[in-house]
Amino acid sequence: MFADLDRTLQRLLEHELPREITQQVTISFETPDDRFPPTSVSLPAIDLFLYDVRENLELRTNEWIMERDQLTTQRKRAPVRVDCSYLITAWASDSAPRPAEDEHQLLGMVMIGLLRHRILSGDFLQGALADQSLPLPTTTLQPGSLQSIGEFWQALGGKPKAALNYKVTISVDPYSAATAPLVTDMLMRLSEERIEE
Repeated sequence: MFADLDRTLQRLLEHELPREITQQVTISFETPDDRFPPTSVSLPAIDLFLYDVRENLELRTNEWIMERDQLTTQRKRAPVRVDCSYLITAWASDSAPRPAEDEHQLLGMVMIGLLRHRILSGDFLQGALADQSLPLPTTTLQPGSLQSIGEFWQALGGKPKAALNYKVTISVDPYSAATAPLVTDMLMRLSEERIEE
């Protein structure tokens, strides 16, 4: 599920960023710690670090979903809505004369691209996300789930960087459906009551 979400976001950014940028920039999902970039990531890079996954309690429901065909009825619980929070950073090339300026320009382009899509849909959705029955809303530039961004960078041992908070709400279906035959006939029994005087 998370790998499908990563691939979905990569596809979205490849669509939204100018072609000359996507040909030069690596899209990464690595931890932005003091060892970034790993050998698998070449700079410049955009890093989307999945740092928090939690149930969205505001969207929790106790409803049951009923699906019928000609012979059977399926009854199952509604999927669980899950918020996936990313911290997005930009990383300039080691040879860049003005790395902070390059990173800010790249981060600005990412921000604009993400703001265009309040709901992830269509051809961007990869794997299991393409089959989700509920929409995948997103939020950009809202406070994230991090208590303190400074403590976050300190814990990773890396230098503080400009970053975007980005959240996608996906559906997770951990429940099995109960299948029963469809009821097509109704039997009524009438009985005579005798009234005695």
